[in-house]
Amino acid sequence: MIQPHVFFYVQHLLGIGHLARASRIATALAADGFDVTVVTGGTPVAGFPGPGIRTVNLPPVVTSDESFSGLADIEGNPVDDTFREMRCRMLIEAFRSCRPDIVILEAFPFGRRQMRFELLPLLDAIGGMSPKPFVVASIRDILQERTKPGRSEETVDLVNRHFDLVMVHGDPAFVTLGETFPLAREIEAKIAYTGLVAAPPPAPASQHFDVLISVGGGAAGRNLVESAVAAARNAPEGQTWGLITGPNFPKDAFETVLGETPPHLSIFRFRQDFASLLTGARLSVSQAGYNTVCDILRAGCRSLLVPFATGGETEQTRRALGLQRLGLARVLNEEELNAATLAAAIHSALASKRKVHHLDLDGAPGTGRILRERLGLKQSLSA
Repeated sequence: MIQPHVFFYVQHLLGIGHLARASRIATALAADGFDVTVVTGGTPVAGFPGPGIRTVNLPPVVTSDESFSGLADIEGNPVDDTFREMRCRMLIEAFRSCRPDIVILEAFPFGRRQMRFELLPLLDAIGGMSPKPFVVASIRDILQERTKPGRSEETVDLVNRHFDLVMVHGDPAFVTLGETFPLAREIEAKIAYTGLVAAPPPAPASQHFDVLISVGGGAAGRNLVESAVAAARNAPEGQTWGLITGPNFPKDAFETVLGETPPHLSIFRFRQDFASLLTGARLSVSQAGYNTVCDILRAGCRSLLVPFATGGETEQTRRALGLQRLGLARVLNEEELNAATLAAAIHSALASKRKVHHLDLDGAPGTGRILRERLGLKQSLSA
């Protein structure tokens, strides 16, 4: 079996969802015999991209606000042209050093437009190579819906000029790309669905909670954390609650929350065994990020979703409502969230019946299978 070299670019800006999904894919590719180099450009997160994965760390950038309107360095300073040129140079040098057979760009050109300053030069460098690497866009199943005219047309143009494949990490039985990208038909021949990228089935839970609340990375979940702590104070006697704030939850806020915790509520900043804990929970309460939802679907527990919707974000709301239509979750809108509404929603969700689903959760190994098929086809056509 040939060992294709993969150059996998991922940029997380606020939460850790993009990095977590890319890490799951990279780990599965490595297990399938690919030689993988992951290029990261966000704040370092312990445990990612994962053991045994070769990593290139670019100088980190983060979003300067929750609307993703600007970029800042790790100290909060707006990035300037000198910083951008440095990152661009480092990225292209890493690419040339790797000499990959496959280049995967996570999100771009469907997202991460803020990173065009380095990704467009990278695509130009790829186009100048002979033989040219196989170029792939790696995107989640539900995209942030665009309101500015011309954005979708620009994306289609970039796909047609630079990309060989658009890997959609989803199950078309749940949602198709065309539902959030109106011009999907124009690139239909390049689209392949891998299945949802869930982690493998986890080990049995080491602790059991009636209610397990999680906030992803934690950068945008303060209201959910504070509402959960307040709701826990009035929980029925004998119920056990767990709360995972996420590694990016502000330190001062975490200290405040610790001082307000009732005895039956256990608070953690991060749990490496989160997926395992879900298997022992009666109810998961979370936002509706891609990776968290995949973990919930894998565990099969009841789910109450509070989708992140700040700054015009639509992706999590669409995912949450889609799961609610299938009977796989209940939804509490972020603008309605407070201690009282959360307590009522938790009470109702705990009383509901679990429903079995049949969605494809094997998108990580599915990615490797599709890459081998498409790369082999391209090479045979070029021979």
